[in-house]
Amino acid sequence: MAFIDDSPGQDHHSEEDENYFVSMTDMMVGILFIFIIMLMVFALNFKQKTDVSVEQIERLEQARRQAELVAERLGSLKEQVRAELQQINKSDQVRSALLQQIRARLAAQGLDVQIDLANGVLRLTEDAVRFPASSAALTGPASANVRKIALVLREVLPAYASCVPTQNVTCATDPDATSVETVFIEGHTDVTGADEANWQLSTERAVNTYRQITASEPVLRTLTNRAQREIISVSGYASTRPVIDETNTVAYASNRRIDLRFVMEVDGGKRLQEVLELTDEMEGQLQNLRSAIDTADVK
Repeated sequence: MAFIDDSPGQDHHSEEDENYFVSMTDMMVGILFIFIIMLMVFALNFKQKTDVSVEQIERLEQARRQAELVAERLGSLKEQVRAELQQINKSDQVRSALLQQIRARLAAQGLDVQIDLANGVLRLTEDAVRFPASSAALTGPASANVRKIALVLREVLPAYASCVPTQNVTCATDPDATSVETVFIEGHTDVTGADEANWQLSTERAVNTYRQITASEPVLRTLTNRAQREIISVSGYASTRPVIDETNTVAYASNRRIDLRFVMEVDGGKRLQEVLELTDEMEGQLQNLRSAIDTADVK
């Protein structure tokens, strides 16, 4: 993945939805090709017959109509896929603007962070939030920096979430606008130490950061998504997602970190259901086409 400041990374989760719909389109195009090949074979066999009955002609016409219907359904499916990809692209654009806004405000407070636009990650480097080895304690500069991060989140996030407007908080006004579904506070460790202990340690780092953020800015706990669930959440990954895949002191310090991962609302459930319904229809039409060809292809 490409960070704005060229830092390395390995996550690719934000591309899963787009890859799914592209694969679905490829599959549907393949099905259409099969229909066309079946029709061509049937037509060639039909031309070789000298005794062409009215019934055979009707069966051929029926097969042709079925192929046209499948092609029409495929066109509808492709349009839905395109619409879903446009929604995903719009969501990515909104998230990128959000991340850049947060980074700019933190920079104004002297806090340098990294952003991964492709995966929606705000990376709190060791210069922003540094954890001692085998520790989840937020002390000294790390504690002060987390308070700065909490302040910026309070200033920016309400415009991308559901909340109760107050004198100091401006909430999203358009219920249909692209909004934040979850902000995961993700804890990480380096590869030293026992794996079992690292899972616990990474989660403790995430939880302690969450507690510090919400204690500094309690209004963040009032921010919700469309399902009326709190936006801020936590997760721990132990040493499974290093930013520097090396075994040295610099890598260890970089990997003992906190990431904030922003997941946007993408309402693809309805479209996905429509896609499934279309594929069911196409399966039935495929069976009808096969029946028409089998019936017409008599010796």
